[in-house]
Amino acid sequence: MSRSPTILSFEDLAEAIKGRRSDYGQISGLQLDRFAPREAWSSLPYRPVFVGDTETGVLHGGVVTAMLDESCGMAVQLALDGTSAIATLDLRIDYQKPATPGLDIKAHSVCYRTTRSIAFVRSTAYQESEDDPVATATACFMIGANRTNMLADRRMDSPGIPRLEAPDDPEGPFANSPFARCLGIRVNDDGTLTMPFSPKIIGNPILPAIHGGMTGAFLETTAIFGVARELGATALPKPIGLTVNYLRSGRALDTFANVSIVKQGRRIVAFEARAWQDDANKPIATAFGHFMLRPTPGNDEE
Repeated sequence: MSRSPTILSFEDLAEAIKGRRSDYGQISGLQLDRFAPREAWSSLPYRPVFVGDTETGVLHGGVVTAMLDESCGMAVQLALDGTSAIATLDLRIDYQKPATPGLDIKAHSVCYRTTRSIAFVRSTAYQESEDDPVATATACFMIGANRTNMLADRRMDSPGIPRLEAPDDPEGPFANSPFARCLGIRVNDDGTLTMPFSPKIIGNPILPAIHGGMTGAFLETTAIFGVARELGATALPKPIGLTVNYLRSGRALDTFANVSIVKQGRRIVAFEARAWQDDANKPIATAFGHFMLRPTPGNDEE
């Protein structure tokens, strides 16, 4: 006979969320600082491995995406009773400004509505003031996404999770992007990119499944690299907004991705990226977004 899931008190629920986050969330240092019913305040300490461009010191957009994805998930769990697994259905990120190098990032997430199957969330990432955001996000989560329950079924400690490190690769395509090197992203001969599976990118360790934020970070990296290469740009494009649609669970396999330009203007590029694993016709996620092209030195627009 199956056992009925234990419904946690709100305080016990918050403590479980603090101690049983995703594997990536734990090794990234993400913390649940404050909580209320349906609301989560979290923080992510600055680390050099999170940098997306060593020339500017600005954090990789994927770091912000992953933080907002997990922070939104915390708010959803704080709106429920601790008995249901959740999974991101879609996540939209709007980048307001680059994060200031060296400063921690904070997030305030609110689950403003739940139905029997879906939860709706909005979140703000900021550094010094919530009124001056780095990025904003809206997301939808599926409630009862699978039969696992990370808040009850996993151990509080995770002894086998590796550290986040960025191996040096001075001649590689991501020489200036520690976070892309940390994820092990590589460029293939056919123009696609690969993110090899690693325990450090796991979201749900029970399945196991890749962290949705890591898939989003991979798609964003693919888009930045691919658009810059196709346009022959000397400066990387600047992300404006990104919407990730999660179609299938990312399993413990290598993930591949490509990007295509949907529309190119003088200053703005619209793109679409796809990620898949063992079948290119069955994507695990897609992303649509916009980049701002940086002026070529010596050819600035007026």
